[in-house]
Amino acid sequence: MIMKRLELTGALPAKQITVLLADDHANFRKSLKLLVELDGDIKVVGGAKNGLEAVRLNDELRPEVIVMDFAMPLLNGLQATQQILETSPTTRILILSAHPDPEYIKQAVICGASGYLIKQSSTNVLAQAIREVFKGNSFFCAPIAKPLRDECQKLFGKGELLKKRTARKPMLDESSPR
Repeated sequence: MIMKRLELTGALPAKQITVLLADDHANFRKSLKLLVELDGDIKVVGGAKNGLEAVRLNDELRPEVIVMDFAMPLLNGLQATQQILETSPTTRILILSAHPDPEYIKQAVICGASGYLIKQSSTNVLAQAIREVFKGNSFFCAPIAKPLRDECQKLFGKGELLKKRTARKPMLDESSPR
């Protein structure tokens, strides 16, 4: 019998985060469910084997967080993410993928995903990611975070935007009262 960590300490979570797992591999979904529920503050309320089922189950179950596989049949994870966020804009979606390709990550963010994890991430990281996106934060696992930061630095000119902003000081209008 598996005992949850919180059962061992006697503490109960204030509120469980409801999660829908969407992945086309049933055994992977089962394993994820067992592992993310270990601490007792996350409750998996359903599992979807494809993107269409994820959209339908979101409408039925209204989970707070969806862990969504990138590559699924019938409707891929990005298409499902877009459809879900059209009807449930407060739902947080974490993309879980075997592909750390920067273009995939970029597309996931454009589609509205709150975070992106590669499947090789530890289950502790997945539970932490669920908690973070539930709070309204973004979450990207370590192998993705550095390239993402580097890309942002390129886009923002390595601080040039900040330098320009601080160099521009508001001028006082001579006619304004002091």
